[in-house]
Amino acid sequence: MTQDSDQVVATNQGRVRGRSEAGAVAYRGIPYAASPVGALRFAPPRPGPQWSGIREAEHAGPAAPQGPSRLEAVMGRRTPDWNEDGCLTLNVWRPNGSGEDGTARPVLLWFHGGGFSSGSGGWDWYDGARLAAHGDLVVVTANYRLGPLGYLHLPEIGADNLGVQDQAAALRWVRDNIAAFGGDPDAVTVGGQSAGAFSALSLATEPQTAGLVRRVLLQSGPWGLAPQDPALATEHAQAYLRLLEVTSQTDPGKALRALPVEQLLTAYGTLAVQVARAGGVAPAMYPVLGGVGAARAWRDALTAGALDGKDVLIGTTRDEMTAFMGLDPNIQSLSRAGALALLAQQAPAEGEAEQLYQRYARQLPQATPGQIAIAAKTDADFRNGALEIADHHAAAGNRTYVYQFDYTAPGAGNVLGACHCSELPFLFRTFDNYPDSPMLGRPDAAARALGDAFAGAVATFVTTGTPRGIPAYEPATPARIRHFAPAAADGDDAGH
Repeated sequence: MTQDSDQVVATNQGRVRGRSEAGAVAYRGIPYAASPVGALRFAPPRPGPQWSGIREAEHAGPAAPQGPSRLEAVMGRRTPDWNEDGCLTLNVWRPNGSGEDGTARPVLLWFHGGGFSSGSGGWDWYDGARLAAHGDLVVVTANYRLGPLGYLHLPEIGADNLGVQDQAAALRWVRDNIAAFGGDPDAVTVGGQSAGAFSALSLATEPQTAGLVRRVLLQSGPWGLAPQDPALATEHAQAYLRLLEVTSQTDPGKALRALPVEQLLTAYGTLAVQVARAGGVAPAMYPVLGGVGAARAWRDALTAGALDGKDVLIGTTRDEMTAFMGLDPNIQSLSRAGALALLAQQAPAEGEAEQLYQRYARQLPQATPGQIAIAAKTDADFRNGALEIADHHAAAGNRTYVYQFDYTAPGAGNVLGACHCSELPFLFRTFDNYPDSPMLGRPDAAARALGDAFAGAVATFVTTGTPRGIPAYEPATPARIRHFAPAAADGDDAGH
């Protein structure tokens, strides 16, 4: 057991005391920015508070204000734990002994997903102790503002990609403080899942932050989702103000800052329903193209060479879109005509949806029309973009690695397959923190061994740039994609 005196770390804000657990020391709930309350609501992040004495860093800070997740039925229900005051915090896990032996460990700064509308880096789903201890690296997770508080597009009041600005502030905090935790500020991997992957790629390619990132971990990014068009973002902002009945105010910023946060969330929930599309993954508000931290779309950033020189590990789950569509009775009972109408959203040219449907029907001869639509949407929204990123990056001579996560929870009635988010318990090896999760079920020994393989690959990518068990990717070479699935009964290695 590490002694209490060894758990105290001096940050540039003050000293913090961590807690030893699972082979690591955890420092939770460290504010990296001031609480976004009062005049700081809808304002860019300000420097975090200073304190005297020792701050006990035993508990994670509250989540950012949010409504229920769209994926509660898939991942499991969370008890609301949000609070606007104190939500801009991060959590650090360092292996026992790091910071004491003079060796600086590589760092993973990881951002949660949740459609830019929900989630928290402080949830036990993303506890970094096991990953830090077994991978011999420093793990950091961080909160950022969500929904209207993070992505309302009203630059005239200071509301300009605030969630993006929060993430950049967390990255700068890591640069300035991580050495005190035994981390190497020159060996930072920025990663995340879903919305967190979308954000990680932005941080790795934006001029203001790219120099702070050495490697990039991109899990199930919604690459089919273009950054929000400023005109559409403005339209949604005006609709939101109408719902809040503040359009007649001469100072909308003052009016918005005076409203209870619960009212802001309720109006956002209404707006989300109004603008939702069947089978769509786009939230009502998310990073706006041309705003702070989102100067260009990811394709344009790659074309400009903004990612060159950085190692990339990118992947998807096999059945991403079942998380959004698989449990929907309307999708399950979809007719061929209904599937064609859904596919026409991504293939609008005459006859294009029919060709797309037939192509997937040939690949999946036993599939229902709903399953065909789900497979096509998985590729359009997630997999095609991931492979496009990998192909471009590898073709430019950069170290690139690609995986596909194929674990399916046992059960004959399981329609989720290897759905969006299904790899998360395996990365952090937090299986026991998902007691009621249909996407996970009850993991057996083979599933837990798969967690060791997947987490080990990510950890060695962060620490060396070469993920264990994943071959270097070559453009348009499916054989170079590592598939992670439980070991076969004949004793094959997990993940092959």
